Amino acid sequence: ELRYANTLMRLDFVWLRDHCRSASCYNSKTNQRSLDTASVDLAIKPKAVRVDETTLFLTWPDGHVTRYGLEWLVKNSYEGQKQQVMHPRILWNAEIYRQAQIPSVDCRSFLETDEGLKEFLQNFLLYGIAFVENVTPTKEDTEVLAERISLIRETIYGRMWYFTSDFSRGDTAYTKLALDRHTDTTYFQEPCGIQVFHCLKHEGTGGRTLLVDGFYAAEQVLQQAPDQFELLSKVPLKHEYVENVGGCHNHMIGVGPVLNVYPWNNELYLIRYNNYDRAVINTVPYDVVHRWYTAHRTLTTELRRPENELWVKLKPGKALFIDNWRVLHGREAFTGYRQLCGCYLTRDDVLNTARLLGLQA
Repeated sequence: ELRYANTLMRLDFVWLRDHCRSASCYNSKTNQRSLDTASVDLAIKPKAVRVDETTLFLTWPDGHVTRYGLEWLVKNSYEGQKQQVMHPRILWNAEIYRQAQIPSVDCRSFLETDEGLKEFLQNFLLYGIAFVENVTPTKEDTEVLAERISLIRETIYGRMWYFTSDFSRGDTAYTKLALDRHTDTTYFQEPCGIQVFHCLKHEGTGGRTLLVDGFYAAEQVLQQAPDQFELLSKVPLKHEYVENVGGCHNHMIGVGPVLNVYPWNNELYLIRYNNYDRAVINTVPYDVVHRWYTAHRTLTTELRRPENELWVKLKPGKALFIDNWRVLHGREAFTGYRQLCGCYLTRDDVLNTARLLGLQA
């Protein structure tokens, strides 16, 4: 045991040997471990331990000396990680978001300057949505926009897609009907991380986009009924997409709980919510299934509260980026001809871009 900066750390000797940052154990140029962890004696104990104001020194039986900065240990110990947030966020309902007055980022600034890109990514990381304006309303220009922050994730829908109401795909989204709030690709084992929408044309009425912060709703469930939050984070469900339209034939299945949390600090990192694509519930035992329905109803009630609904009208020239692991989207019914384009982005690459600009992601 070791106490520093008001944190009591319990450190295993194998862990301390495994994480040694000496030149022979760790390559600081590549940031990779050189030590063969399997070679460490599981019963290892240091033959000498010394602590000064800033550093822990351990001398191992073979004479090797490991040095740890105490601040590094606090940051990287289990006890330290429990106190840290992996992804800083601002949870919001419609009023909170409007009062924040988050500006859209100009397309040229987004594409040509690190400052514009960083402002956009900071907005996106904090709120789960971000807008770019003055975009030329074409699929090609939207693709250039998306590639500024990430590789495009090609899926069964292609690389860049057009959305119209021609029912060209076996999905409700390709109609003029209203769509309730949901996250996309719940039927992928790893749902797509980011979605891009750009309305290229709309000759008619309606069609506003609905946005709901799923993490804000989940936080309300956690405060009201923590046992229900826990149940939604533990029970695995199947989501399914079966398509046989024209030349498109697909059968996708993804499995996971509605709420996905980091086990060491209970921080929510992904919500998988789509009533359209949820498959038969056959992964939940009889004595749990009714409690699951009750918990799911509590979450749905929060997601459907009018005060949590942010409605925006997508227009040509304004692109919307959505964190599909956090923010649910929907659509009101519309008339006339409406054409959207968009794509999915790989989450790892978006976060990589953000970290390279000095943001916590």
